[in-house]
Amino acid sequence: MSVMRNVLLAMSTSPFLREQATKRAFVRKSVSAFMPGEQVEDALGAAAALKPQKINTILTRLGEGVTRLDEAERVTEHYLDVLDKVKAAGLDAQISVKPTQLGLDLDAEQCQRNLDRICEKAERVGNVPVWIDMENSPYVDPTVKLFRKSKERFKGVGVAIQAYLYRTPKDIESLIPLGPAIRIVKGAYLEPAEVAFPKKSDVDEAFFTLCCRLMHEDAQKSGTLLHIATHDTALIDRLLKHIETYKVPASAYEFAMLYGIQRGQQQRLAQSGRRTRVLISYGEYWFPWYMRRLAERPANVMFVLKNLFGGD
Repeated sequence: MSVMRNVLLAMSTSPFLREQATKRAFVRKSVSAFMPGEQVEDALGAAAALKPQKINTILTRLGEGVTRLDEAERVTEHYLDVLDKVKAAGLDAQISVKPTQLGLDLDAEQCQRNLDRICEKAERVGNVPVWIDMENSPYVDPTVKLFRKSKERFKGVGVAIQAYLYRTPKDIESLIPLGPAIRIVKGAYLEPAEVAFPKKSDVDEAFFTLCCRLMHEDAQKSGTLLHIATHDTALIDRLLKHIETYKVPASAYEFAMLYGIQRGQQQRLAQSGRRTRVLISYGEYWFPWYMRRLAERPANVMFVLKNLFGGD
């Protein structure tokens, strides 16, 4: 992977850069291409606008690594309220949460309780699926543990799994018997070469292989649902060919993309009858997330960085 990508991922953890960037009108305007606004109402409005295009949504509040349990409680209450708002709006909108938002770093058992409160409410208001987002590699084991425990009680819970980690095929094999919902992503954190593929071509191949595995007949029989979370046109075309060749039923997979990225591709997939879902992010803590998005789109990097500390 490129040096520029690694630099951007390292910058995403800088409190100083976060403070500087959030003051710049140029940067905030650039962020708006990927995020409709900082409030949940902005996200709900964007979800409503996508509905006529047959594109459904996932909502996530940006932020990670809370430092107090009362913060984790506020995040939990926020998502409980979001579920009511989704129902009132009549949207097919799921939610995605980060474990460290729910207090994983502070108290794993409390984090589990917070997650289960959200899953219970999601089930009660209309079987709204809840996705557990994946953070960097030290969190894989505790996140998978959270998923396993919640899956015992709630049908509508899924987990994001990262293709660039060497360990992922074994994780997938261990989860398939559960009939899981799994969102395969490439991975957007700065990881050492000892734990993750450093070459994009290897990550792409791992992504394709993992998706095919999760659409295999035995995975389908277990009830597995695959979310194909990529904007990579070549990968999407390869997977569509695989789907057609092996007659994978539409109920076995969905395409999951990010708001504002490859909108034409999103519309083409939806118009062709492929189930398509867009992840809409919102919230004030957008800088680390934004830098990870830039790292995925190197063509935009120099233009944005040139203006980061200059001008208004």
